[in-house]
Amino acid sequence: MAITFTSSSVMFSSPSPKPYFGSLTKTTPFLGFSISVANPKPSCSRQSFRVNCQEKALVVPLDQRWMFEESEVNGPDIWNKTWYPKAADHINTEKTWYVVDATDKILGRLASTIANHIRGKNLATYTPSVDMGAFVIVWFVVLESEKVNAEKVAVSGKKRTQKLYRRHSGRPGGMKVETFDQLQQRIPERIIEHAVRGMLPKGRLGRALFNHLKVYKGPDHPHEAQKPVDLPIRDKRIQLQR
Repeated sequence: MAITFTSSSVMFSSPSPKPYFGSLTKTTPFLGFSISVANPKPSCSRQSFRVNCQEKALVVPLDQRWMFEESEVNGPDIWNKTWYPKAADHINTEKTWYVVDATDKILGRLASTIANHIRGKNLATYTPSVDMGAFVIVWFVVLESEKVNAEKVAVSGKKRTQKLYRRHSGRPGGMKVETFDQLQQRIPERIIEHAVRGMLPKGRLGRALFNHLKVYKGPDHPHEAQKPVDLPIRDKRIQLQR
């Protein structure tokens, strides 16, 4: 973009305010010629001055322009340089599928790892407001013995008897409360789902991300066509040390 100024002449004429200093001519014997000295008495006069603009062209660099050229209106966005994922960057059919065995793994540490991969925080293209993550399949072995079954998903301390899960039917007095042990014997999948859901964002995006979690009893699942790979677990503290 180039802005061209044509030659012009502008005359400004206005009554000048009272100046603080006038000018007097005084001759000094030391220099041999007259000099102007300040006059302490203000004087009032009308001043006029002329501004002449020579013909010149101003060229603005491309990275310092403040508006588009006419030919760039329908072109690519050259102003917003921050990368933001497009629809083609997060297609569900092209996302990675992971599978993890939750047997003898700490519930909270496992849930945080799953939530990070569902959100896509392990990717360089992670964007908080976009579904960039992968799908995670969680499975665990369920045996007939209740004593063995209760020890599959590990928790620390006395959480098996003190950790409570609440749900409400929506009617007065419809609050239902059960312990970790009771819920694991009734619906063991809900424990992992509850832990992961609490680590996902709340709102429309969080509800969409929660659909990326698949929890099953046993290693058999209907997602063999997606060719899931093992979930990378870097934290060695996830596995329960017996």
